[in-house]
Amino acid sequence: MDKFTGALIVGLGNPGKKYENTRHNLGQMVLFAFAEKYGLSFKKESDLKGEIAKGDVKGKKVVFLFPTTYMNLSGQAVRKTMSFYKIPQEKVLILSDDAALPFGTLRYREKGSAGGHNGLKNIEECLGNQDYQRLKLGIGEPLVGYLEDYVLAPFSKEEQEKIPEIATESIGFIEEWLFQEMKEHA
Repeated sequence: MDKFTGALIVGLGNPGKKYENTRHNLGQMVLFAFAEKYGLSFKKESDLKGEIAKGDVKGKKVVFLFPTTYMNLSGQAVRKTMSFYKIPQEKVLILSDDAALPFGTLRYREKGSAGGHNGLKNIEECLGNQDYQRLKLGIGEPLVGYLEDYVLAPFSKEEQEKIPEIATESIGFIEEWLFQEMKEHA
């Protein structure tokens, strides 16, 4: 296989009906909305431990990955997909929820700590470093109770109404990142 010249975009979440529309799956929700915008559909790839969609985004090759390993083992799918498609780490963007950010806030980081996020911790472990790009999607902090219960709970009705707007803003950022990324690493 020739060297892949595009990018890998990964949306973190947990697989299965039980976790659909939960705060922890916001990365997956944005990923699926982005792929849908370009008419791409996902196919389960057991060898890569995820669901994959591939295609052109305005002439740029992109692989979309939703790990089906559960959040705390996401790095396995990321590593396998990068290896299979020969995608260098600097052409990877991870989409993840972030409870430390207010709901609806986006924050881009080129590298840094996982900040307590188990999916990001496993990606760091599997890549052997913290030098991967990520778009953090704010879900807000729980007002009461445990963080684990909060992130695995469905969005409130008010939050659900704002998700299309968050997805649109996130997709706009990803498109900008993708084209800047392609220029810098061509």
